Amino acid sequence: MQRILLGNEVSSASIALGCMRMAGVGLKQAELMVRTALEEGIDLFDHADIYGRGESESIFGEVLQRNPGLRERLVIQDKCGIRQGFYDSSAEHILASVEQSLKRLGVETIDILLLHRPDALLEPEEVAEAFAALHQAGKVRYFGVSNFNMGQIELLKKYVDQKLIVNQLQFSLVHTALVDSGINVNIRSDHGRDYTGHTLDYCRLHDLTIQAWSPFQYGMIEGVFLENPKYEVLNGQIRLLADQKGVTDSAIAVAWIMRHPAKMQTIVGTMNENRLRDICAAARITLTRQEWYSLYLAAGNPLP
Repeated sequence: MQRILLGNEVSSASIALGCMRMAGVGLKQAELMVRTALEEGIDLFDHADIYGRGESESIFGEVLQRNPGLRERLVIQDKCGIRQGFYDSSAEHILASVEQSLKRLGVETIDILLLHRPDALLEPEEVAEAFAALHQAGKVRYFGVSNFNMGQIELLKKYVDQKLIVNQLQFSLVHTALVDSGINVNIRSDHGRDYTGHTLDYCRLHDLTIQAWSPFQYGMIEGVFLENPKYEVLNGQIRLLADQKGVTDSAIAVAWIMRHPAKMQTIVGTMNENRLRDICAAARITLTRQEWYSLYLAAGNPLP
């Protein structure tokens, strides 16, 4: 498995396991997924307090309890700020959320803590207060954000002393907003519009590693694009490359993300051990420029 430096600070595999669905599979399968991930070289496990309303963290904590010494091999990432029906980035909520997550996970420290979503009522002074307290107490080592644009990050950085090392953003073959405007510069078209606030270039300039979430989804919850008749042309090109390289369609979709020079980390959320192994084959191939662009075009994106 290829390795990258998250924010030039934390060494981790280029693919991470998202634990959102862990609440739905139970302890036995969760333990199998952790073991499979480690066998494939994955060491970062991505959580959020909202996943299963804490159950995903609790099950993961049971896995750690059943396997002494496992904690030292993992990078545990957690997120907070989404509550039922609203967002909450107050110092009170951040501190309380971390305490609850630590208890459910059964650990003393979270390696990376992210603010899960931009909060319209975010007060950066409060976030700074919470981050400082957590870092000083040894409860969180590193910090980052999720779904933030560059202006929101800059505002936070003005007050927060700790370095922000990652920004988790949706990116896939059918969600290409991060790269579209950079390709269609000075062109009046939908693809030339900047929907992200130049966040990709900003993150590269400031050493924030982008973690790509939902690498197989279209929209947010509509479903997957792989083998979906809505994306017939794209799937045809994916299948062609998968056959040529002896991997699955899922591996090609992840390899497309990994080919970008920003050295993103892909968050995959499968709870099927065989599919996880298939996905990890992406780390053993490198798409050519022509192959990368052939997939971009097949997804319905124009080149100027």
